[in-house]
Amino acid sequence: MKILVTGADGFIGSHLTEQLVREGHDVRAFVFYNSFNSWGWLDRCAADVKGKFEPFAGDVRDPHGVRTAMQGCDRVLHLAALIAIPYSYHSPANYVDTNVMGTLNVVQAARDLGVRKVVVTSTSEVYGTARFVPITEEHPLQGQSPYSASKIGADQIALSYYMSFGTPVAVLRPFNTYGPRQSARAVIPTIITQIAQGNRRIKLGALHPTRDFSFIADTVRGFLAALTSDATTGTVTNTGSGFEISIGDTARLIAEMMGAQIELESEAIRLRPKASEVERLFASYEKAERLMAWKPEYAGLEGFRRGLQATVNWFTDPKNLARYKGDIYNV
Repeated sequence: MKILVTGADGFIGSHLTEQLVREGHDVRAFVFYNSFNSWGWLDRCAADVKGKFEPFAGDVRDPHGVRTAMQGCDRVLHLAALIAIPYSYHSPANYVDTNVMGTLNVVQAARDLGVRKVVVTSTSEVYGTARFVPITEEHPLQGQSPYSASKIGADQIALSYYMSFGTPVAVLRPFNTYGPRQSARAVIPTIITQIAQGNRRIKLGALHPTRDFSFIADTVRGFLAALTSDATTGTVTNTGSGFEISIGDTARLIAEMMGAQIELESEAIRLRPKASEVERLFASYEKAERLMAWKPEYAGLEGFRRGLQATVNWFTDPKNLARYKGDIYNV
């Protein structure tokens, strides 16, 4: 397949691009244009992938660039987005422009060009605090931050193109993905980098909320399954680990794995506004198993430990750790 991956320079997008190349697909990697000519994590892609994908520098906010990038592609994986929740509190317009309008540009170009399948990336944050668990795709949507509101808008734009025009859109909704290359704005890299850099008083936000952490390999498999399954077209599908754990217990588990004695500090600057905090996320992946034969390989506490070990190993490699500013709050 000739596949366009938007956001290919990011955490999930770079892993996904590598896997697509390894499976023999013709990949065009849409990366965010910048004056450094950086392709993000693809600058440091695996040796067996280097030189085997086509980079395209642009901006999903520009409909002309999106259309140009999509020319000749029969499938699209749309991951480009602004994702940091704290940044969305003071720059919400950027989230609407990138996440909502960017998605509109993608699905409009896909409609005009007759693309065979578009997978749009959602987030478990659109559910807000769980009203019931495990969270199914029928759970109400709650925009508890400008970020989550923008992703709700993006999802609905995408699905409206299926309903209105028959554009073959699928929405994949991964729960909290973690793994090598993740930004330090996310909690697991925040914990690991602080410990790895010698800190023993670990600064975090709220410690009590629970999350369903999904290892990057499972999320990548979810995208591949959604891309090739006709049953996902026109619908939303969760992927998750089927396991929930609090932020505090996650930090303590990581510290145990890294052989460190730590204290946890809930720092005011890292706390979300009270009504904006998502207190509980815990996925149902029954629909993914039914529609696209997907289930997590890193499930439950045992799977979480395996995924964390791989993540810790990557972050504690000195050449990787040097890229992170673990001593400051990464918005």
